[in-house]
Amino acid sequence: MLKLTRKLEYALIALRHIQGQATEKIVSTKEIAETHRIPLQLLAKTLQQLAKHNIIEAIQGAHGGYRLKKSLDNINMNALIQILEGPIGIMDCSADSNCVQLDICNIRKPINRVNEAIVSMFDNLTLADITRH
Repeated sequence: MLKLTRKLEYALIALRHIQGQATEKIVSTKEIAETHRIPLQLLAKTLQQLAKHNIIEAIQGAHGGYRLKKSLDNINMNALIQILEGPIGIMDCSADSNCVQLDICNIRKPINRVNEAIVSMFDNLTLADITRH
């Protein structure tokens, strides 16, 4: 079954939370975790990944936290998925060329078309589309 990971869900929840704050307000990981009942450690790692890829800005110090660095209108869902989970692949052979059946597989091409359609859909869906109130 195709489904978004918890990590991806938590990233979207956190981005929506940060987006909903005043422009320059710094939001702590603890605030987001407590407000949305998200495990603190997983959220912290997820936010660090988003900061590493310049989606959010990490502010150090006693009153540190995060704020948006880029407009969510300029980031598509596929980019977020790749940052957190790697390339989209609905079957192992979508990203793995070591499959022993690769040369004789009779479903690879149609499945790749489905995979490409999913990637295209996520390419055309911005984070703003998802996090808009």
